[in-house]
Amino acid sequence: MQRVIIIRYGEIFLKGKNFSFFENKLIDNIMSVLDGMECNFNRLNKRFFISDYEERNEKKIIAALKCVFGIHSISPAIMVESTEESINSYVSGLKIKSGSFRVSVNRADKRFPITSMEYGAKLGGLILKNNPGIRVDLHNPDIEVCVDIRENNSTFVYHEVIKASGGMPVGTSGSGLLLLSGGIDSPVAGYMMARRGMPIAALHFHSYPYTSEDAKNKVIDLAKIISKYTGHFRLYVCSFTEIQESIHKHCNSEFMITIMRRIMYRIAERIAKDNHIGAIITGENLGQVASQTVESMTCTNDVVDDLPIFRPLIAFDKEDITKIAMDIGSYETSILPYEDCCTVFLPKHPVIKPKIEKCVKEESKLDIGGLITSAMQNLEIIDI
Repeated sequence: MQRVIIIRYGEIFLKGKNFSFFENKLIDNIMSVLDGMECNFNRLNKRFFISDYEERNEKKIIAALKCVFGIHSISPAIMVESTEESINSYVSGLKIKSGSFRVSVNRADKRFPITSMEYGAKLGGLILKNNPGIRVDLHNPDIEVCVDIRENNSTFVYHEVIKASGGMPVGTSGSGLLLLSGGIDSPVAGYMMARRGMPIAALHFHSYPYTSEDAKNKVIDLAKIISKYTGHFRLYVCSFTEIQESIHKHCNSEFMITIMRRIMYRIAERIAKDNHIGAIITGENLGQVASQTVESMTCTNDVVDDLPIFRPLIAFDKEDITKIAMDIGSYETSILPYEDCCTVFLPKHPVIKPKIEKCVKEESKLDIGGLITSAMQNLEIIDI
């Protein structure tokens, strides 16, 4: 008898001939989060399990596994030999204080001599005999005792199924560069694209001295939170002060936000191409602010030549985004009161339906190439 943690994966079951690629990437990611923890990783015919750990570390291991995309659920379990005597001995000793229960048997090893239905009823009788104050409920039990009889003469017995992050293993779906502000939306956007298997890096624009060092440190903290789900995370920090001052000085104030965004996208595309990153990711949400109308997004898309722009939050309610931020642990950091560069030099009446030709006319007043080159020369790289 041994205490173990069962790991189940979900969507990668559908990958057919490419299954081994996705499974191996998931294993790599699991091994990465378990690095430094005293435990062993085991494979067992489309089941993974963790063994040989101290019970006091179980919650820590489960917390790390819950952040690995590709894992569907996790169960602390007891592993016993697949004999009727061993299974009966353990199950009959289970203590259920009150309420209802049922026993569910999965007989993956068809050599086991009793059918799943028959054995479930028998084990239920053993539990009732030793827990006289409880009752059987096959439809809506308080506790479900699961007995999973596997092919290698090992059986898992458990009653708890912990939901994990799901999605696809990070490293199976290209790569993306996240425009990471200090707000609620962009960390959630990065999380959601990583959940589809995309490794991400991030680009943050700051405007010192108009924005403080605390604002920059807040974004670094957000990057650390995201890295719990993505693994290694590279953060590019770009000074945007000179660019904003030049726009403010030379351009119509109504176009301030639109031109800022267009230059940000140009810089993002250059960084992405220089680092073999295949997409740009933003936290934009349709209609949320003036820079997030169809017309504004069309104007910003116009300056990106070759890369797709992913906006995973485009149709979400703010309430939905906030809930995810709370769930992943970024919300409390995102609401800290430090301004980001997009709040500097805000116009009173920003244009909400800009035309590309008018944006191009305003940009002709700037040395955009020189401003971008200067910003790129002072790029800071932080590895999380």
